Amino acid sequence: MRIPSFLRSVPRKWRTPRTIISLFAIELLITVAALALYGIASPDLYRSQLWQEGSDHGWNSNPDQIVYAYANYRPVHYPRPWSQDTTYYNVIIAVVSLFLLLVKGIMFITHLFDPLISALVHAALIAIYAVSIRNQTAPDLSDPDHPQPGAPWYITKSCGPPVSPHLKNYCTQAKACFAITILLVILFTIYFLLSLISLYPTASHRASLSSRIPDDEESEQRPWEMTEAPRTPGTAGGLKSPGIPPTPRTMAFNTLTGIGKGKKKEKGVVRPGNSGADGGTAGNGNGGRVQLRHHISMGDETYAGPSGGR
Repeated sequence: MRIPSFLRSVPRKWRTPRTIISLFAIELLITVAALALYGIASPDLYRSQLWQEGSDHGWNSNPDQIVYAYANYRPVHYPRPWSQDTTYYNVIIAVVSLFLLLVKGIMFITHLFDPLISALVHAALIAIYAVSIRNQTAPDLSDPDHPQPGAPWYITKSCGPPVSPHLKNYCTQAKACFAITILLVILFTIYFLLSLISLYPTASHRASLSSRIPDDEESEQRPWEMTEAPRTPGTAGGLKSPGIPPTPRTMAFNTLTGIGKGKKKEKGVVRPGNSGADGGTAGNGNGGRVQLRHHISMGDETYAGPSGGR
């Protein structure tokens, strides 16, 4: 597979590989913690209770409005911070993040996790976790009498009084979910910045590019491997191929078949079907067999004439 020319100039080595390994370890801890917190909150461990608690204090809308909407056949609108979709979304992105972490680790070990790939992957992770932050901090304006223009109360307020004591732990867990989402965004942003730094070519990288083989156009003009390889001696014209030394076996076969300049008639040798002036095959004394000796040491060989094979 030929690498595109515009990718050949992109650096493929990390400037700080040890920092990347440290970030992998930190990401593993944070991702596992996020998956645990998001999984505990799913599907509705404390979301509706915190919603009701805020309504009791007049900090947000009342969750009973959903029941009234269903009863009166009106459109149902869940405020984004209290929607079940937000909880499911957090669980899904945590699972995807853990899977991507395993893939990134394997690719880094096999030297396939280039800075360019890292920049693309972590840019996508920043985007999906930014959506999670937006969902958790979205306003709740569904109740005109009790609007919530900013983030939910469990983010902006303390989990102490006047909050009910039995909801203190749930309030802390909700704060932890939001905090760990922020940490993951910060971590992926660090990944992204390190990827951009590694993608910036250094002086040594530019020097190595200038000393490489020229462009693709020149490389395409170069012959492919084995296209200019010399032919096997004796296969293209036998001994007539100029400048190609024949092998001894080739010379022997060419001599037997009568090819080449080295063919010479030996004195007293008469081949079948070639009756000379001296009486044809009568003078050979071998009963139709001709004794042949080559100019190379391959032993004594005989040629069986037409009468010898009968």
